[in-house]
Amino acid sequence: MDAKDWDDRYAAHDLVWSAEPNRFVAEIIGPLTPGHAVDLAAGEGRNAIWMVEQGWVVTASDYSPVAVERMRSLAADRLGDGLGRLTAVVADATQSTPGGPAAYDLAVLCYLQLPAEQWRQALRSAVEAVRPGGLVVVIGHAGRNLAEGWGGPSDRAVLYDPEEVLDGAEGLPVAPLQSGIRERPVPTDDGERVALDTVVVLHREG
Repeated sequence: MDAKDWDDRYAAHDLVWSAEPNRFVAEIIGPLTPGHAVDLAAGEGRNAIWMVEQGWVVTASDYSPVAVERMRSLAADRLGDGLGRLTAVVADATQSTPGGPAAYDLAVLCYLQLPAEQWRQALRSAVEAVRPGGLVVVIGHAGRNLAEGWGGPSDRAVLYDPEEVLDGAEGLPVAPLQSGIRERPVPTDDGERVALDTVVVLHREG
């Protein structure tokens, strides 16, 4: 999907994604000391807004202008005096990260599902955006989800298992702190189903 496709999708719904943060984002980032973070392909900002509520200063980007405008509106409704700690910008996650190199303590890539080469470009940009000692958090629909899980994209080319994330990080100045497949319960009209997500945390080396 290109930016216009996503614009159309966001424009057709009041809220495409949940207003709550992703469960793994909350689990991993919740215990961290707040600093400066960048959320790439942030959509309507559910994770970015939550991070600001936890005390982070966040730059959140998406290549859909409609999503970014919605993020700004949701942030204005929820953040109050904290609104100044969120910067929402239109940008492509595969290009240089807003803010420049080594500007952040944390980068988040949550459900950025792209073909392998584009995804590696986004991962490289995320790593470059984080200063030594910082973290890159990657959460995505797993390749295994096609056969063993529920929901998510049906195109294997845009899915990735943990080992594929680590392969994409080869040669970059990072070391894995966490890497695995995690189960995510999904409520449906037919009862609860289970999706399989890839969750990887990378530590930016000096």
